[in-house]
Amino acid sequence: MAQFYQPRISKLNQLILTALAGLPLLAPGDDLTGIILQAMETANLHMQDGDILAIAQKAFSKVENRFVTLSAVIPSPLANEWAQKTGKDPRVVELILAESVEVVRWRLGVMVVAHRLGFVSANAGIDASNVGDAPDEQVLLLPANPDASCAAMQTEILRRTGATVGIIMNDSHGRAWRNGTVGVAIGVAGVPALLDKRGTPDLFGRLLQITQVGMADELAAAASFLMGQANEGLPVIHIRGVDFAPRHSSVQELIRPKEQDMFR
Repeated sequence: MAQFYQPRISKLNQLILTALAGLPLLAPGDDLTGIILQAMETANLHMQDGDILAIAQKAFSKVENRFVTLSAVIPSPLANEWAQKTGKDPRVVELILAESVEVVRWRLGVMVVAHRLGFVSANAGIDASNVGDAPDEQVLLLPANPDASCAAMQTEILRRTGATVGIIMNDSHGRAWRNGTVGVAIGVAGVPALLDKRGTPDLFGRLLQITQVGMADELAAAASFLMGQANEGLPVIHIRGVDFAPRHSSVQELIRPKEQDMFR
C-alpha cells in the first residue's frame, strides 16, 4: 500500500488562498508557467517551498490546444443513436464517446460517462463555456494527461524559482446525491492526492479504521470557490499554509476502482 502523509495547517494556524488577478486570455502555446509567475510578482507573492497552485483545467486545455471545431466532427452511427436519445448535438456526442469508455447514466441533455482518465463525469468534461469567441463553434476537451501536465509545470517552476511546490488541476464536477457543482482535482503533482488516516487515534484514542481524506479534492473545492464559475477570470489560486511532505502522487489515488463501486 502506498504511504500517505498527514498534512497540518502551518504553525501560524492559517491557510491562505489568493486568487491571482490580471491573467490574460490564454491561447495555444502560451507559457502558462511564466504567466502565473508574472501574476504572482504583480501580487507581491514569491514562490516558496510547500506552496500549492490550484489551476483551472481550462487553462491547461487552452495552452495545450485541446480545442475542437465542431464543423470538423463527423458523427458515427452510434453517436447519432445517442444523440436521438439525449437530444444532444451528435457532434458533441461523438466527442463524448471518443473521450470515454462507458456510458454510466443518461437523460435528456446529459450523458454521465466513465472518462478514459478513470473518473465519472457529465459529458466527459467537454465544455463550450469560456472557450472563446471564434466564428466556428468550438468546444474544449480535458488535457490528454492531467497528471503529466501538472508534473511538467512543477518541474518548470522548480527550474525557474528553485521552489518545490504542489500543483492541482481543478475541474467542476456534479455529485450523484447533491445539487451544485464543486471543484475536484483531476490532476496532481508533488502534493498528496489521498491521505490515509487509518490507524490514527481520534480524540479519545480510538484508532480510525476506514478514514481516507481526499486532500487534493478538498483544496480544489476551496480554490474553486475563489475561481468562480462564470466571468470572474480567476483561473489560478495560490495556496500557502498546508504543511505536507512532497511526494510523487497521482489523481488515480482518488478514483474508486469499479469493482469497489457499489453504485455502478
